[in-house]
Amino acid sequence: MAKRTDDLAEYLHKFFGFDRFKGEQEVVVKNVLAGNDTFVLMPTGGGKSLCYQLPSLMLEGTAIVISPLIALMKNQVDSMRSISTNESIAHFLNSSLSKQQIAQVKADILEGKTKLLYVAPESLTKEENIEFLRGVKISFYAIDEAHCISEWGHDFRPEYRRIRPIIEEIGRSPIIALTATATPKVQHDIQKNLGILDANVFKSSFFRANLYYEVRPKIDIDRQIIKFIKNNKGKSGIIYCLSRKKVEELAQTLCVNDIKALPYHAGMDSATRSANQDKFLMEEADVIVATIAFGMGIDKPDVRFVIHYDMPKSLEGYYQETGRAGRDGGEGQCIAFYSFKDIQKLEKFMQGKPLSEQEIGRQLLAETVAYAETSMCRSKMLLNYFGEILPEPCGNCDNCRHPQKTFEGKESILLALKVILTIKEKFKTEHVAKVLAGVADSQVKTYKHHKLQCFGCGEDLGDENYWNAVLRQSLVYGFLQKDIENYGLLKLTAKGHEFLKSPFDIKLVRNHDYENEDEDPDDNAPRGMNGGASDPELFKLLKDLRKKVSKQKGVPPFVIFQDSSLEDMAVQYPITLEELTQIVGVGYGKAQKFGKEFVELIKRYVQEKEIERPQDMVVKSVVSKSGLKVYIIQSIDRQIDLEDICEAKQLEMDELLGEIESIMNSGTKLNLNYYVDRIIDEERQQEVYDYFDHAETESIDEALKALGEDEYSEEELRLMRIMYISEKGH
Repeated sequence: MAKRTDDLAEYLHKFFGFDRFKGEQEVVVKNVLAGNDTFVLMPTGGGKSLCYQLPSLMLEGTAIVISPLIALMKNQVDSMRSISTNESIAHFLNSSLSKQQIAQVKADILEGKTKLLYVAPESLTKEENIEFLRGVKISFYAIDEAHCISEWGHDFRPEYRRIRPIIEEIGRSPIIALTATATPKVQHDIQKNLGILDANVFKSSFFRANLYYEVRPKIDIDRQIIKFIKNNKGKSGIIYCLSRKKVEELAQTLCVNDIKALPYHAGMDSATRSANQDKFLMEEADVIVATIAFGMGIDKPDVRFVIHYDMPKSLEGYYQETGRAGRDGGEGQCIAFYSFKDIQKLEKFMQGKPLSEQEIGRQLLAETVAYAETSMCRSKMLLNYFGEILPEPCGNCDNCRHPQKTFEGKESILLALKVILTIKEKFKTEHVAKVLAGVADSQVKTYKHHKLQCFGCGEDLGDENYWNAVLRQSLVYGFLQKDIENYGLLKLTAKGHEFLKSPFDIKLVRNHDYENEDEDPDDNAPRGMNGGASDPELFKLLKDLRKKVSKQKGVPPFVIFQDSSLEDMAVQYPITLEELTQIVGVGYGKAQKFGKEFVELIKRYVQEKEIERPQDMVVKSVVSKSGLKVYIIQSIDRQIDLEDICEAKQLEMDELLGEIESIMNSGTKLNLNYYVDRIIDEERQQEVYDYFDHAETESIDEALKALGEDEYSEEELRLMRIMYISEKGH
């Protein structure tokens, strides 16, 4: 039954205390009251909840709100009860309730006390609930977080696809579907699945001028995050990680660095998870570190920053998660850390899934990469993704504030496309980049691609990283695609073939290789691990001291401390052995063995120069070793082959060697003889040892040049370097 709407303002003030509606709220409420199907696309903070809460209070019967999370339901029910003297005005029905509580909820509904009933889709499908709801006067159905219906949405849930038939079984009433994020494709999918293609659609602008968007290189990330939080002391923030393990580790790291942080993920018991959420809402904790399980519908208006430790799987997920910042219209900083290696890992995880899911997943990831690597206004690009045009740049993102250099990329793209055709579209991005840059590694030689005329044809334009970026941006522009059947192989699209025939000018991003952001080719001064230039005078003094100590100990200088460690010392100025253990590549063992003279030198230097040290950048690490490192140490002690360790922990050999190097640098001695003896004969081992005995640097590239790229692989030399430093430096 339609409801009079001329007294809406009075109801709004009576129930919610507001004098006026926000954005599209009033027209949406009127549409629901008129008994029409409704689709609402409104960004986080736009006031979606009121669009169904107010009409539910004005209409006869009970509104059924279908919601994906128990935490969301509880939050919404508490909110509704706070505006009424009737405690039964809102209830939820889910697996957290006892039989007695369920009976009370049903009694309140039958007595007409309950205007809003929140249910999870799983609860809605239970036969006893369907039977009960058939006898209830339902004013309308509200499907919150409706993007969960679509396979193209960022949080697809199969049970959401079953909502429509259940509604038909219970009894049809008007439907209102609401979401904060939906591309035109997702919107159509939602409406089609719910059978509301004729619904009145209300779209609010996705643009939120108060949100600042920035993408940073994923280098020394814990230090960057701690510095950022300490510079924003007392402000509420959310940090999103893709894995539960990383959530736990980061929350611990923040706590030992005097930051009030709590973890939140689906693997925790519900009591702890709820308690942590409540502490965050009640400001007993400043920061919540969470997987995407956190935040849906959490009505905390003063979240001042949202940090993405890992880039998310889709731009929809990213937009919704960042939307939890600055919901009150105040400051909202949205910072994402990007590394293409993370994207590659996400792609790898898709391999076991059905091809259709892989295709969707890869397309969503390609959009995320495009956003991370773009030189255009980030808000403009985000809005474009959702089908909205922002006429002017936002002026409030890193690209607007610090415009990136671009260059004419036509010739580079043409060269890349031609090489891909030459090698018959049968190789991955990394391989193509090596052929273009003239890098003759073992794989390139296996296929004899180093003998092709096109080998090294792009050497003058850039190195392997440059060509990786060109190829990635060519994927983003749609000139290339990754073969679905043969995962990862680059193939030209119709658009790519057309570009070959009729090339046109196209801008690519200059110097936007996030993997090497801490290196500046125009600056000869050493760079610290946080991207800042280290103190050149102190760096030289430290190198001189290292040389002196290396002569005393009879080992090469890099066995004492590597250059990267000295650079970091010349940025952080550690003056105690404890502070020295926070320097990159310096563990407890090395600090105790070699550190005394170095911290004494730095202390004298700091006093003489009256240097103010960056104390906020001293990051304390969690004392206990991570489970992965413990596993690696125990496996090596048991003489398990490195390939088996890789398989057990789903690591690439390159990643495993990195972990082993980290363990060795922290002062733990590892004996890899059992493995190295099997793959490298004694004579070649001795040759490498002799080289490192006289080498001035630990560089693998220089070792390859000196010992011969045909004789040794990079992997072999890294293994030998680990053995050498472990033996000489411990």
